[in-house]
Amino acid sequence: MLMLRAISYLLVAVVLSAAVPGCTVAKPRPLDERPEVNRFIKEMVQKHRFTRQELEEIFSKARIRPSIIAAISRPAESKPWYEYRPIFVTSSRISGGVAFWKKNADILERAQATYGVPPQILVAILGVETRYGQQKGGYPVIDSLSTLAFDYPPRSAFFKKELEQYLLMTREENIDPLKLVGSYAGAMGQPQFISSSFRSYAVDFDGDGHRDLWDNAADAIGSVANYFKKHGWQAGEPIASRADVKGKDYQKLVDAGLKPSFTPAQLRQAGVTFKGDPGPDAKGALIELKTDYGHEYWVGWQNFYVITRYNHSALYAMAVYQLSERIRQARED
Repeated sequence: MLMLRAISYLLVAVVLSAAVPGCTVAKPRPLDERPEVNRFIKEMVQKHRFTRQELEEIFSKARIRPSIIAAISRPAESKPWYEYRPIFVTSSRISGGVAFWKKNADILERAQATYGVPPQILVAILGVETRYGQQKGGYPVIDSLSTLAFDYPPRSAFFKKELEQYLLMTREENIDPLKLVGSYAGAMGQPQFISSSFRSYAVDFDGDGHRDLWDNAADAIGSVANYFKKHGWQAGEPIASRADVKGKDYQKLVDAGLKPSFTPAQLRQAGVTFKGDPGPDAKGALIELKTDYGHEYWVGWQNFYVITRYNHSALYAMAVYQLSERIRQARED
């Protein structure tokens, strides 16, 4: 019976290999046995004084996950604006934002006083990232970063650095690196900080001696505000202005990218008009968004650019901005 069962399993494996292109019955090589992982371990031991034993123990338990490669290959930011916006600017995120603001009003006011970032922006970031802490991701961070560092060549160098930062972060914070979960890209906690951002910008905003971005709203709010401040947020300045365009010269401004490079006078000279007066020395970028009826245009000022430092996408920054305005309006009604 055992022999027959073994033969049956073998036949099934052979059939699967023949029927599914690229299918293999070979067991994946454990991470701690791969030469590139061992080179990484050696570097971490020499550079940061980890022990080989502790890193080998970690990587013996980490797993390569093909689902992570699949997820990073189809980011939401690849969608046009008319499909992207409905994902994030929703009635549930607006009402959830109002409730979160009400619950954490004192913390949000203190964050604004400390860093200059208005509450609605801080709330909207947490709404877009994790629905106010409700959806923080389900991938083991060590698996996400290991998979992308060693099995995703397009961004391998970046994720090796993040893996390095993650191991340093968990050591500094006295956290088991095998226990944390996050997004497919290794982003963590309510604000979805990657490891390098955690080490550089996370703050202990409630003064309890720990930087907890998972279960502590104060630390999450303060850390996002600190991130924005360090990236050049200008308190009280505009974020974005709806614009109209005419002629052909405006296209050169669109093609120039997200960095704010044009004064109001230069924008108008290129056929761009917008409401409001940001001041003659302000700098803006012209943003083109694809709608289901054509295109709409916005001028993104310095603070809009700061939002894109959180996620380098005009779609992301516009979703945050529009959600923030809807939350602010709903709270005031």
